[in-house]
Amino acid sequence: MTDIPTILLTTTDTGSLAAALDFLQKGGIFMIPLAITSVVGTMAILYKALSLSGSRVIPGALARDVSQFQQRIVADKVEPVIAEFEKGKSTLARLAAIVLKHRGKPRSEITHAVESAAREETVYLHAGIAVIDIIITIAPLLGLLGTASGLVTIFQGLGDNADHVAIARGISEALTTTIVGLAIAVPCVVAHGYFTRRIEMLTARLESLLSDLTSACEKPNTHA
Repeated sequence: MTDIPTILLTTTDTGSLAAALDFLQKGGIFMIPLAITSVVGTMAILYKALSLSGSRVIPGALARDVSQFQQRIVADKVEPVIAEFEKGKSTLARLAAIVLKHRGKPRSEITHAVESAAREETVYLHAGIAVIDIIITIAPLLGLLGTASGLVTIFQGLGDNADHVAIARGISEALTTTIVGLAIAVPCVVAHGYFTRRIEMLTARLESLLSDLTSACEKPNTHA
């Protein structure tokens, strides 16, 4: 036998779902592109959250190995670290492999090679940011289009024989699309700011680690 709290909870969930569907239906045809925009924005945010994770850019263990690379050379324990670099499973590993490839050369040559590779890696770090930026622009505009469409419906319903149902439908469509458009754009704005800041922090950390690695791998200055 189903108890009363369960019945109330089920009824509430069903009522909330019905109210949400009714709210979305009031938005009219503009809810379709807004729904697509929402899905694309969500996928872009999830993609960036995964692609900017520590394991894909700067793994903690590998960062410690890079910072202690000189000590590992002295202790003759550098081979396992080099093997990790060559696997290229992270941004740091791929750039560190470039440094090792030019090991023993002057610092300027190593730096130039790393900067060339870093430009490509930077493109990968920013992949998906442009999509979020587009969603931030498009979602409110689609909401405004829905608003304009709703206002047209409202004005058409005005007159001596005003169709109050048509007027109410136009108001609902106008307000619904505006709300949904802004609701899509706001999380994307927050995500865009967060990801941009994280890329800046990761880039600065990469520069610091690669500078230390370059110092350990550069050709000794015999004129000193």
